[in-house]
Order: sequence, then C-alpha cells, then structure tokens
Amino acid sequence: MSKSRARLSLIVEEKSWASEPRAIALVRRAARTALPKSARGAVTILLSDDAHLKELNGLFRGKPKPTNVLSFPADDAKYLGDVAIAYGVTAREARAEGKAFAAHAAHLAVHGVLHLLGYDHENERDAKIMEAHEACILVRLGIADPYARVREAA
Repeated sequence: MSKSRARLSLIVEEKSWASEPRAIALVRRAARTALPKSARGAVTILLSDDAHLKELNGLFRGKPKPTNVLSFPADDAKYLGDVAIAYGVTAREARAEGKAFAAHAAHLAVHGVLHLLGYDHENERDAKIMEAHEACILVRLGIADPYARVREAA
C-alpha cells in the first residue's frame, strides 16, 4: 500500500478572509502546488489577522510587530508544520505593490510552505534558489513572477 500525499488543513480564523473566497481557494491550491508529490505528513495554513501574527512574531522571532507570513516547521515525519498569514498586512502589501490580493496571498502561502520544506533566504544564494522555486510555482498557477521587477532592475 503506497503512502498518500501530504494532507493540507486550512483554518480561517480572521473573518475578513471570508470576504475573499477566491483568495482562500487560491491559497489552498498554491500550498498544494508547493508541496512535492513525494511530501508526506500534514500542513496547516492559518488565515489570521495582524494582531495574532504580531503576537506569534514576538513570541517566536523576538519581533513584536505584525508580519505577512510565518512558518513553523515541525520535527515530525507525520507533520511538516504550520503557516500563518495575516490578512491586514497581506492586503496592504498587495495594494502598495499593485497586486491582486488573492495572488499575493497565494505567493505568501507558497513562500511559507517552502520554508516548511527547508528552503530559506538568509543569504543571497539561498534567496535566489527559494525565489526561483516560488516564481516557478506561481507561474504554474497563472500568477506573475513577483521577483521579475527586482531581476530587471539588477
């Protein structure tokens, strides 16, 4: 009997997300697309608010301010970890960058899942590798490469 793919749970904690059903569906699809077919275990995506992410960011990263996305990898073969995304920060960033909210939320979901899989952006080399994976996954979803402007400017 073969093992099944990773399981994905999505929890909508912040009511503002309910006004964005397209974003919720795209976040789910983006997270599934970011998970390789060989990935096992489970992932939880929490769609929350700025206050909750500010609290988590302070507790786990020592940065008591809201952030767009946080990832919490697990040390358990049966559980890959958790990703939390803040509605307000995501909405403000999308507006400021002229992006659709759903597309930006999907990007954050992909970014968070890649962290669960061991990708990071602590140095330039690792950032380029992670960004290339993000861009590839997003293009498969019909979302423009969020790093294209940065590469063009370089």
